Amino acid sequence: MPIRERFGRRFGQLQLGLVAYGLSLALMIESGLGLDPWDVFHQGLALRTGLSMGTIVIVVGVLVLLLWIPLRQVPGIGTVSNALVVGLAVDAGLLVLPTPEPLLARIAFMLAGVLGNGVATGMYIGARLGPGPRDGLMTGYVARSGRSIRLVRTVIEVTVLAVGFLLGGTVGVGTLLYALAIGPLAHVFIPLFTVHARPATAAGAPTGSP
Repeated sequence: MPIRERFGRRFGQLQLGLVAYGLSLALMIESGLGLDPWDVFHQGLALRTGLSMGTIVIVVGVLVLLLWIPLRQVPGIGTVSNALVVGLAVDAGLLVLPTPEPLLARIAFMLAGVLGNGVATGMYIGARLGPGPRDGLMTGYVARSGRSIRLVRTVIEVTVLAVGFLLGGTVGVGTLLYALAIGPLAHVFIPLFTVHARPATAAGAPTGSP
């Protein structure tokens, strides 16, 4: 596949993945049954400030990017896109999605949101165009501190979950389901959607990817 065509595929997959991520978040919000830790934090801030959920997602993403500077992290196209597109997609999803009242409908929204989030995660990470602001904060701190990924991620997510809950964000069965399911879902969908480098040439020389 030509380099330009391969980049076009990766960029398109990145954008679709980020839109899907925002829509999956909107489904979980409308279910009212709980959000993942970062989005509990986003929702809590939205409730306290009166800003839309999508606006808060964008603002927090930009502020987290500023924390990359002392960590010497370099953002990619995917990083900047993540900071902007997800928030816009969340607000768009909340505009068009109904707020279900029957419990079965709310459960269906929650399940669709968690599954969609797993697929979206595989798509945008698999595009290999840069981590999201929050993921980059974690990996940057791991690189600078020498601490384990498990410890750093746990500390960050427990902190934002606790602060978000205190601010009024929704914690519930969806939060627990997300915590249990997102790892296995990412394990399935990241390899499925990963765009690999071009194979070696016939002469055996490797070919690069953009």
